[in-house]
Amino acid sequence: MHRRHLPGLAAALLAAPALARAQSQPSWPNRPIRMVVPLPPGGATDIWARLVAEPMGAILGQPLVIENRAGAGGMIGTEAVKNAAPDGYTILFHIASFVQTPVVLRRWPYRPEDFAPIGKFGTTPLPFCVRADLPVTTLREFVAYARGKQLPYGTYAPGSSGHAFAQALSDLEGLDMVPVHYRGEAPMLQDVLGGRVACAFHSMTASGEQIRSGRIRPLATLGRAGIPSMPAVPSFVSLGYPDYFGNAGFIGLWAPLKVPEPVLAALVDAFRQTMQRPEVLRRMAETDTIAQYLGPEEFRADIAAYQAFWQGLVDRLGLTVEG
Repeated sequence: MHRRHLPGLAAALLAAPALARAQSQPSWPNRPIRMVVPLPPGGATDIWARLVAEPMGAILGQPLVIENRAGAGGMIGTEAVKNAAPDGYTILFHIASFVQTPVVLRRWPYRPEDFAPIGKFGTTPLPFCVRADLPVTTLREFVAYARGKQLPYGTYAPGSSGHAFAQALSDLEGLDMVPVHYRGEAPMLQDVLGGRVACAFHSMTASGEQIRSGRIRPLATLGRAGIPSMPAVPSFVSLGYPDYFGNAGFIGLWAPLKVPEPVLAALVDAFRQTMQRPEVLRRMAETDTIAQYLGPEEFRADIAAYQAFWQGLVDRLGLTVEG
């Protein structure tokens, strides 16, 4: 009778070490989490990511380490996150170029469906600015000045809002402006300040200091609400430009698709708590960043709606990137 129980006893004894090892494993997270920013350091996306990383790390009990992986308008870093192990130790902080660049380049190394949304951070007005040495103070004056000159304009990424709307402005006004693409806003800003590029769309987060100091001059802004700290700058829509100039993009956080549900839930909760912190909201307001927190499902729907809008706009403009 006792021998009939021996196989079960032996199996239990063999399983005991594995069970003990599993129970001894520390819970997630037990090491730093990598937050990939697919644009260079110093730009708005990098600044926003660092604002989020510190409080999220404190909530989760492990630091969130920023890794800037720029290139191809953000697609290189984004694809790297898609292909990362879905263990919660690699996440993505990105802007609307997440869907913009692939639409414009007509190349999809990833799809939004390859990611699990963690949440929406917000949006920001993007003013169209010129170098301070240009003899213009209004958009109407700029259009008159630029006509026939083939002025170079900067874009912080091919296929981005800054690319599409500058091209739309050029097309609508018959300006024949020429795009110069950069790997992020920081290097673009340096070339604007250095006189190598005449104009560009900037973020208040990365370029606000230069705008307020008068080194670059804002003429009009995308979106409908204007720039909170500079209400005198008109919106394109208020100046009579098409309604699509009133659209604003998004800023948010994602994980690879197959991250375990408990891990994803912890990331979602940490981000939600971060977006409730008064210090975070205060620092966002100081950089004219508009907080628009959305949870995962609402953010997923927001991305889908924006992608549909963007595809329609790109088709309307016939926007492409050479090479």
